[in-house]
Amino acid sequence: MKTINFKNAKKLLGLAFIGTIGLTGCNKFLDVNENPNNPETATPSLLLPTVEAAISQAVGNGFQVYGNIWGQYWTQNPTSSQYQSIDKYQILNTAMDRPWLTLYRSALNNAELIINSNVAANDNYKGIAYLLKAYTFQVATDAFGDIPLSDALKANGNLNPKYEAQEVVYDSIFNYIDKGLALLATKQAVPVSSQDMIFNGDLDKWKAFANTLKLRAYLRISNVDANKAAAGIKALYASNATFLNQDATITYTTTGGNENPFYNEMVGLGKTQNVVASATVVKAFVRNNDPRRFSLYQRVDYVDPITKENKLQDTIAYIYQGEYNNKEISTKLVSSPSPLVGGRAVDPTSATAPVKLFSAAESKFLQAEAVVKGWGTGDAKTLFETGITASFTATGNANDAKKYIADAPDAKFEGDVEAKVKAIITQKYYAMCGFQGFESWTEWRRTGYPTFFTTSVASTLGEGRMPLRMPYANSEATTNNNYPGNVVIYTPVWWDVK
Repeated sequence: MKTINFKNAKKLLGLAFIGTIGLTGCNKFLDVNENPNNPETATPSLLLPTVEAAISQAVGNGFQVYGNIWGQYWTQNPTSSQYQSIDKYQILNTAMDRPWLTLYRSALNNAELIINSNVAANDNYKGIAYLLKAYTFQVATDAFGDIPLSDALKANGNLNPKYEAQEVVYDSIFNYIDKGLALLATKQAVPVSSQDMIFNGDLDKWKAFANTLKLRAYLRISNVDANKAAAGIKALYASNATFLNQDATITYTTTGGNENPFYNEMVGLGKTQNVVASATVVKAFVRNNDPRRFSLYQRVDYVDPITKENKLQDTIAYIYQGEYNNKEISTKLVSSPSPLVGGRAVDPTSATAPVKLFSAAESKFLQAEAVVKGWGTGDAKTLFETGITASFTATGNANDAKKYIADAPDAKFEGDVEAKVKAIITQKYYAMCGFQGFESWTEWRRTGYPTFFTTSVASTLGEGRMPLRMPYANSEATTNNNYPGNVVIYTPVWWDVK
């Protein structure tokens, strides 16, 4: 995994704007009445880190919290209250104002400024910008469903962009990826280097990112349009595409303002530990004798009655999803997420946890699924096991991967196509724990795997319903005349037909 710290002055310029839009950080924030489609101008080298940091802010903070709670990795701490509404599935539209503006105003508009640069020497920057645009639109449409697309980024500052169907958004995502790949092939372009916080200007890695993103997007629509997914993936493999063999991340420092976005959020909340381990995933880890749980969660400690010393136990203490109001567990010591995922409020090493836009494990699991479905080439079992090994390596448990693959019930790769897809997605779920909460929740919506999710004890939806999308931003309801109206969060998005 490449570690790129925020020490370059140009990168810090890019982060200066993002620092104002944390969920609870700096008090200054964009006025929701300000036109989010009226960008200013700047050079691509200054804009690129701004785009990357904005995506990281959305994926690594706001959507990270929702994803990890709705993906049942985390639940609300009984001794605090910040995320009770998320655990209750009772989300106000105003909660989406900042993530929406982060995606549109900061990420997409600045990516569009790079794309619209009229200097041919900036073609490599433009190519990366197209890929980040595709990535951001996928995150946005997977979260909200139909979204503003063709009208959203026009230079004339359209305050009332129309909403377009999710299928149309996905067609555009594929188009943006193709445009990005074409621009990355430009030989005379000004090289991209330290301004790029993800791959440090390595265009081969950006090409692998593009192909992996395209594979993810085609598999995302595979249940609703199998023919398009199959044709797209087969064409991707026919082009001898390369895929990511490493994480695509932004890595942070302990310097004020440059910390992991979720940890920075916790600092802004007085270092209150608002999330703790959910029974859903911990019980699954225990059932599989999975050592990764000790890397992803803080072990509980106890006071030795003789020495009076604090000693860690080999236990991850959990509560059931949404159980924060249970008076019987109000004083129970519950494990927090570990600093490895940026989730322990009182541990400053949480500041350096990376935000993963892609993980190496995810890349392997995507490829394994493509092969199992008969659309890709390679050995599915090898890819499956390589994905598991990549996750064990990322959590510091590389030496345990072989035994886990041999012994764990959920690591069995056998049976028909659906059984193997279940195994792949279940292992992807374990691999994304704490790191890629939003993506994991999204894959559960697409596939129905893993099958051991439970409804939050605190749910206000009734009838066993679960959240299947995020509500639209209130800022859209109050400023956009083309706002389509509220959609309840248990309504599936277009590709969710399971």
